[in-house]
Amino acid sequence: DICEQLLAAEQNTYQNTLLALRGFCSLHAQDHHRALQDFQKVIEHDSPHPNSCIKALCGRGLIRISGGSNYLTALDYITACQLKLEETIFTIKSYVPWNQRGLLLKVLQEEGQMMLQKKRYPGGSSVSFQKRQTGLCTFLTLKVDAPGVFQLASLLVELDSSDEASRILCADALYQMGRGEEAHRLLVLALSRNPQRAPVLARLALLQLKRGFVYDGNQLLKRVIRTGDSSCLLPILDIFQEEDRKLLQSHCRWRALAILKGKQEGAAIKEAVAHLSFAILAAGGYAEDCLLTRARCYGRLGQMKTAIFDFNAVLKEDPRNVQALSGRGFIHLALRQQKEAVQDLLSALKLEAGVVIPAILSLKPEARGLVTGWLLQHGMATLTELVATKDLPAEETLRDLLTMAKALTKICKAAQHHIFYADVLMASGRLQEALQHLQEAFGHCPAEDFARARLAVLQLQSRKVAEAAAPLSSLASRDEKDLAFLLNFVDTKQQQHLAQAAAQEGKVLMKGHHYEKALGYHSLAVLASRDSPRYLRRRAACLMHLKKYQRALKDMEKVIQGHGCNSPKTRAEDHCCQGFLLLALAQEEAAVQHYMEALQLDQPLALGTITDCPGRETLTKTFHKVAQSNFEKQRYEEAWKITDYGLKIGKSTELQKLRARLKREASSCSIH
Repeated sequence: DICEQLLAAEQNTYQNTLLALRGFCSLHAQDHHRALQDFQKVIEHDSPHPNSCIKALCGRGLIRISGGSNYLTALDYITACQLKLEETIFTIKSYVPWNQRGLLLKVLQEEGQMMLQKKRYPGGSSVSFQKRQTGLCTFLTLKVDAPGVFQLASLLVELDSSDEASRILCADALYQMGRGEEAHRLLVLALSRNPQRAPVLARLALLQLKRGFVYDGNQLLKRVIRTGDSSCLLPILDIFQEEDRKLLQSHCRWRALAILKGKQEGAAIKEAVAHLSFAILAAGGYAEDCLLTRARCYGRLGQMKTAIFDFNAVLKEDPRNVQALSGRGFIHLALRQQKEAVQDLLSALKLEAGVVIPAILSLKPEARGLVTGWLLQHGMATLTELVATKDLPAEETLRDLLTMAKALTKICKAAQHHIFYADVLMASGRLQEALQHLQEAFGHCPAEDFARARLAVLQLQSRKVAEAAAPLSSLASRDEKDLAFLLNFVDTKQQQHLAQAAAQEGKVLMKGHHYEKALGYHSLAVLASRDSPRYLRRRAACLMHLKKYQRALKDMEKVIQGHGCNSPKTRAEDHCCQGFLLLALAQEEAAVQHYMEALQLDQPLALGTITDCPGRETLTKTFHKVAQSNFEKQRYEEAWKITDYGLKIGKSTELQKLRARLKREASSCSIH
């Protein structure tokens, strides 16, 4: 009321002062609209009074905070400081309520920091405000730069000399103004009050490096690392100049490499990781060499997922980065993630095998063996599928397999690697190269069965089929799957000749009781003929002599499944053979079923076969046992059928008694 009475008077001597006072009265009364009107009148007056303008600017700044315009608040207080710092301090202490002062200081600190970090406007921190060219507005054509922020920071320090954030803001502004020595002194003072403050230590470290004091810079960086707060670098790097950021990046990278050249203990690696993290931050978040080195360090520390994250960061920018691909592959190897490891290492080998091979060779023997084993397993599976399906558009796949196979022969001179390389050459149609490689690796007469078999296939055109059958039969005895794979490179006509020659040789060997050797030839005949029933029967007979009944049973099952246009006599023989094998494996019920099937197809032949083996008396006992079991389970119809067939084999007293019991049981059921 007093202010309004004085303003209503005719004398206008203190009009700006009264408007400013009335504005603060309205502000304290929560009438922001009226307060803002009064402050605007003071600021836009034709003959502004500096002290009144400072009060109006401070008051308007407070109103702008409540409206969420923090940046404009900071501009008002910077302008006030530029007019008269002491008066601005006095105004805040006198007119700003204590319960609002803390918020005001925090807002000014944050806005000052963002101005220095140039986050307000993409073009930089220089912003101009143009109002009507009256009164103070010509002065308000304001360029917000480091000196302006320095004045704001000085205001904050005067208001609260114990506040560290304000001192740091002041030091940052001094640095941007080129007054590095003053910034250094201010930070040293702040550090004396709190020796473990990471933001202060980090700024001092960079300033010391800039001044050429490398040792002091290193010690300060170590102290930052011990605090565990590397994130303090983020706001600093937005403030410091590009040349100084590059200086920090190169220094931290050099320091990390120096540490890694020395001790390889956990503590040293962790320190190197911290320096590499500083270098990456200084580079703006991406530095390829530092990311790769840090990823390897994380791998040594057992932090596998973090290592993969760094490798992924490199691959996101450069998907063809060989070191990142191979490095990530080795991490997957350590995690025993076979599929992912093979995929990454294959991609790296395709791009630059000369870099990947030495890296694999540098691994420990166990890890190196695991890598080569996984690569070979993947390569063989891919090649086998490719050859078996006769996939025509396979040029790229074969090219990749050839790269991998060649790398395997350089990593390890193992026989299987040379054989795989020859297989890929054969699949690619480069038969002469495959032959030459096998002869160079194993000689012209290799002792290795796998190599001999491949030489036989490659030389099949120029040698007799019978000669080729010998090494291939040896392979059949060791690895039928590998032989089946090799036969894909032999045409159909040659396979037929191979099957005939192998079967004939197997027959001769069986007559001489050389069953083990004969088995290889019979297996070759079976594979080359694509499971011909005739050759399956011969192999089953050979297996029976060797007492390998389970394998023989599988062969006979295939034969019986293929029964179609075969004569009843042939089918009866097969069922008798199957029955005998089942008896040998103690599968009596199944054996009885096959013998009954044989008796039904050709009874005279079946009885003759049974007489020779296993003998009528023996088989009759088996029939009685199975029939008795069915009788006890009240399966009378099945028991009667088995008993009836059993009596055809031999007149067993036990079977006759059982049939009588079955008759009585049947008549009893009829009466009831």
